Amino acid sequence: MATSVLEMYTKLSRLPAGRRLFSAAFAWKAPYFRTIRPRFIQVSPNYASLVLPKRRAVHNHIGTVHAIAVCNGLEAAMGALAEATVPKGKRWLPKGMEVEYLAKSTTDLTCSAETDPDAWSAGPDVPVRVKATRTDGTVVVAGTIHLWVTDKPAR
Repeated sequence: MATSVLEMYTKLSRLPAGRRLFSAAFAWKAPYFRTIRPRFIQVSPNYASLVLPKRRAVHNHIGTVHAIAVCNGLEAAMGALAEATVPKGKRWLPKGMEVEYLAKSTTDLTCSAETDPDAWSAGPDVPVRVKATRTDGTVVVAGTIHLWVTDKPAR
């Protein structure tokens, strides 16, 4: 039986450098996330957050974190949340993302995703609130990622 994302995070986060190991494993499973080098801070049902380091590889032409790199960080946080929260017997797929760019991304960013617990039983559309915040507390991107949550097909 495969270890769930939440079980893996819980086990690894107790170890020295465990969150770093979890972040590397998460990005290994979903290779596109390696481009932003996420550093997970928290993974729990209905909430996940990570740090997206500001580094040259994710800069745009004005030296700030590129908007699509920020969206990648938001989607990584949402994915960890969804894996930690989706009820047994269900599966999720992202079906859309709406974001607003509110300020320049001039520092490392904390990308977070949050849902209401009741949303998972009310589905099939589950809205996930996402935001990216600078180190000074300024929200630079905010929005919603909509998930489509359905029954897993019978094997």
